[in-house]
Amino acid sequence: MTVFLRSTRLALLSFLVIGAAPEQAAPPAAPAPAAKPTDSADAAIVSRAAWLYKGSDITPDPAWHFGTLKNGVRYAVRKNGVPPGQISVRVRMDVGSLMETDPERGYAHLIEHLTFRGSEYVPDGEAKRVWQRMGTTFGSDTNAQTTPTQTVYKLDLPSATEAGIDESLKILSGMVSKPAINATALNAERPAVLAEQREAPGPQVRLGDAVQSTFFAGQPLADRSPIGHVKELQAATAESVRAFHDRWYRPERAVVVIAGDFDPAKLETMIARHFADWKGVGPAPADPDFGQPDPKQTATKAVVEPSIPALIQVAYVRPWHYNDDTVVFNQKRLADFIALAVINRRLETRARTGGSYLQAGVRLDDPSRSANVTSISILPVGTAWEQALKDVRAVIADAQASPPTKVEIERELAEQRVQYKTLVDTYRAEAGSKEADDMVQALDIRETTTAPYVIQKVFADAEKKGFFAPDKILASTRRLFQGTLRALISTPAPEAGIETSLATALKADVKGLAGKRTSQANVTFAKLPKLGPPATIVSNTPIREFDMQEYNLSNGIRVLIYPTTSEDSRVYVRVRFGGGYNALPADRETPAWAADGTLTAGGIGTLKQGDIEALVQGRRIGLDFGIDEDAFTYNALTSPTDLPDQLRLIAAAITAPGWDPAPVNRTRVAAQAGYASFDSSPTGVLSRDLERLLHDGDPRWGTPSLKAIEATTPDSFRALWEPLLKTGPVEVMVFGDIKADVAIAAVQKTLGAIPPRTAPANFVPPPVRFPAHNATPVVLTHNGPDNQAAAVIAWPTGGGVEGATESRRLDVLAAIFSDRLFDRLRSQAGASYSPNVSSSWPTGMPSGGRMLAIGQVAPENIPLFFKLSREIAAELVAKPIDDDELKRTIGPMQQSIMRQSTGNQFWMNQLDGAVYDPVRIEALKRLYSDITNMTAAELQETAAKYLRPDRDWTLEVVPKASAASEPKK
Repeated sequence: MTVFLRSTRLALLSFLVIGAAPEQAAPPAAPAPAAKPTDSADAAIVSRAAWLYKGSDITPDPAWHFGTLKNGVRYAVRKNGVPPGQISVRVRMDVGSLMETDPERGYAHLIEHLTFRGSEYVPDGEAKRVWQRMGTTFGSDTNAQTTPTQTVYKLDLPSATEAGIDESLKILSGMVSKPAINATALNAERPAVLAEQREAPGPQVRLGDAVQSTFFAGQPLADRSPIGHVKELQAATAESVRAFHDRWYRPERAVVVIAGDFDPAKLETMIARHFADWKGVGPAPADPDFGQPDPKQTATKAVVEPSIPALIQVAYVRPWHYNDDTVVFNQKRLADFIALAVINRRLETRARTGGSYLQAGVRLDDPSRSANVTSISILPVGTAWEQALKDVRAVIADAQASPPTKVEIERELAEQRVQYKTLVDTYRAEAGSKEADDMVQALDIRETTTAPYVIQKVFADAEKKGFFAPDKILASTRRLFQGTLRALISTPAPEAGIETSLATALKADVKGLAGKRTSQANVTFAKLPKLGPPATIVSNTPIREFDMQEYNLSNGIRVLIYPTTSEDSRVYVRVRFGGGYNALPADRETPAWAADGTLTAGGIGTLKQGDIEALVQGRRIGLDFGIDEDAFTYNALTSPTDLPDQLRLIAAAITAPGWDPAPVNRTRVAAQAGYASFDSSPTGVLSRDLERLLHDGDPRWGTPSLKAIEATTPDSFRALWEPLLKTGPVEVMVFGDIKADVAIAAVQKTLGAIPPRTAPANFVPPPVRFPAHNATPVVLTHNGPDNQAAAVIAWPTGGGVEGATESRRLDVLAAIFSDRLFDRLRSQAGASYSPNVSSSWPTGMPSGGRMLAIGQVAPENIPLFFKLSREIAAELVAKPIDDDELKRTIGPMQQSIMRQSTGNQFWMNQLDGAVYDPVRIEALKRLYSDITNMTAAELQETAAKYLRPDRDWTLEVVPKASAASEPKK
C-alpha cells in the first residue's frame, strides 16, 4: 500500500496506490459467489491464495480474485462496471531495462515493439486491426510501456463480449510467449524504435541521463534508459533479441491483471486456458543485482544546456531494501510524507514573495528499486544559483533543527483527510482501468493495493497513535536528509570551477539563515467580499432528453443543472462568462498569455493566495481559470456538501480579483527562463509557433514573443483583464451528485447575487484566419540535434455548431488519415515514430477549423512525409473508403462516445454555451447517429470539399545548421 501526498503548487505530486471496494465507508461484505470455474481451469490453477498480501497485515480487498497457474503465471481479476461493458487487461512482465547486459541495452523496449507487430496467433501488423474491429482505439486502448523494472501490455476492451475477451487473452498470451522475433520483423521495426529515440527532446534527455548517472553512479540504473543505445540497437540480431526474450519472458515472471464488467470466475477460466501451457525456455535466471549507492563515486557534476534554465538537483541516496507492506511500514512512510509536505509549503511560501528561486521542492521516492532517495529540485531566478541553493538548504536545515508547529502539521493532515474521504466517497465511480493500473504499480514497487476505506483507516490509526506528533515529524525530517549526497547542476553557459563551487556550497553552514518561520492566519468565508441579495428564478425549463434543468435568474444569469449519481460525491462546476478568445485583441500582443494560474494566484479581495488555500483547507474546493473560444471559464470539482462555498468562491473571484502583483512577476520570470528551450527541438518550435502560424499570425494564439513576455507587468496585466472579467453573459453549469433544487438554491445565493451582466452590444469578434496556400513550405529552425526535423501539412475547414455533422465526418476522416499515415510512415518506412492527423472544428467560432498532419522525421525524410500525406489525401478524395476500414474507424469512435458519456465531464463539454445557443443541444442529440450513419460516399464528398491541394499549407522545422547550408529556394 503506497501513499503519496499532494502539494497544491509544486511539481511534487504524490499518489496513493489503491483498489476499489464494494462499499463506500464500511468494510464490504464478501463478494457474491461467482460462476464455478470449469474442471480444466481447476486443474491449471494450483492456488487461489492472495499472493499479493504475503507478508502483509494490510486488510485485503475482497473484490480481487487471485490465483497461480501450474506454470507460475499469476493473476488478479475483479468485477468493475465503470464504464459499463468494458474490461481492462494488463499483462505485466517482470522484465525491464535493468535486466539487460551492456550489449543488450534497449532490448526490453525493442521486444515490446516486436510483440505488437506479430506473434503466434496474429500475423504481422494485424493485432491493431483485430482490436479495432472490437472497438478499441490504438494508442489509448491498446498500448505498452517499458521501464527499468517492468514491461506492461495494456488493453481496454469496450463492450467486451465473452468471445472478444477470450480472443484477446489468446492474442496477448501469444504476444508474450511467442512473439515473431525474426530478421524480417526486426529490420522492419528497428527504424521505428530508432525514430522514437531520435524524436525525444535532446536537452531534456541529456539532462535526465546526467541526473541518472550522477545519482546512481556505480549502479546499473546509471545507464539503463529503456530506449537503449543506438549502437546496440543497430547491432541487434533476431538471435540475440530472441535470446533475451527467452531468458526473461517466462511464465513465473508474468502477472495477468483484469478489472472489468465481467464475471471474475470466467476470466480465471480464460486466463488458465490461454496461459497455462506456456513453458519457459531453459533454466530460470536469477534476478539481477540492482546494486547499492557507492559513496566512493563522484558526488557532484555540472552540465551545460544552453536551452534549459539553471537547475539544481540534489539527492540523499540510501540503499533500497524490500519491506513487507505492513500497516506500521505505511504509517511511518506517511509521517515521512507529512514532514516533506511541511518543508514544501515553507519553500513555496518563500518563492511567492519573489525570493532567489522560482520553485523548489523535496520528495521521497524508491526509483526502480535501486535506492531510497530524498531529492531536492531548485529552479533559481536567473543564474544566481548559489544564493538559491543556500536559501533552500536553510529552510531544510531549519526543519531539521526544531519541530514544526501543530498548526503546520494539522494543515497537511487536513489535506490528507479530504483526499482519503474523497477516495472513499467516490470509489464507485473509479474506472476499472485505474484499478488495473494500480495493481500493476503495486506489483512493480513490491507493495499491495487495497480498498480506500482500509487506507483511510490506516491513516486515522496513525493519527491516534501519534505518528504525526511534532517530535515524530522532526525525527522523520532528520532521517530523510541523511545518506550519500549527490548533486548535479545544469547551467545555460559554462562556469569555471562550478563543480568545486557546488561542492563547497553544499557544505556551507546555513543554520539560522532561514529567518523567522511565517504563520498563516485563520481565514473564514466571512473574509470574502460581500455579495448582493439572492436572485429569483425567472423561468425553469426541463431538457427532458438529458434529464437536465435550465434556469433563468433575475440577474440575467442562465443555469444548467444535471443531477446524476453516475459519479458518487462528485460535483462539477463550470462558470462561463464574457467572450473568450473572441474578446481578446487581434491586432497586438497582450498579457492574456499570463492568465492561466496567475489570475487565481492573484487572490480575491484582500485575501492572498495563501489565505485562500487556508480558507479551503481540508475541503474539496478548487479554482481553475481558462479561456475557451467564446467564453472565459472558472472550473472546479467539488463535493455536494462543499458546493455552496465553492460557488461563493467563484462568485468572489469573478467580482473582486485581488490583483496581487507577485504572481504576475513570478510568471513572467518563469516564462523568460524557459523561453530558450523552445528552440531546442522541432517539437519545442512547433509548440511555440504553430498555433499562431495556423491562425495567420493572429496574436491571440500561440506562445507570445519574448518581447511581449518582458513587457508584461502587474499594471498591464490588470489593465487587460479587469474589464474582461466584468463582461457577460454568464452561464453556470452544475453537473453531478446533487439535487437540482439544492444546486439552484446555492447558485441563487452566490452567482445569482452578483450584478447583472450582458454581452457587449453590437460586438463583432475579429475574424479567424487561416494562412494562404504556399507552394513551398514555411521553414523554421531549431538548435537541437541535426537528425531531428518536423513537417506539417494542414487544410482549412470550418467552424460553428451548425456544422457539427460535418465536423464529425472530418473527425472520422482524420482517424482514417492518421491510421494510413501511421502504417506507411512508421510501420512500413520506419521514418517516424508517432505521425498524427487530427481535425479541429471550433464550435464557438464561425471559422478556424483545420485538418492537420504532423510528423517528426529525419530532415532527409521531410519530402517523404509530404509525399505520403498528399497521396493519402488524394486517395480519400478519389476512392471511397472500404467497408472494413470504415467499420474499424467508426466502431472505436462509437465505443469512445459510449464510455465517455458515463461521466459528467462529457456532457458538460458537449453542452458548453447551450443555454444561450440551443442549437448545441440539438447537435448533441445527433452525435451518436451522425457517427453511426456515416457513409463512405459522405466521407468522400467531405474529403473532396476540404482536402484540396490548392488550399493546403505546409511547414517544416529543420536544424539550423542544415537550413544555413541549403541553397535559398
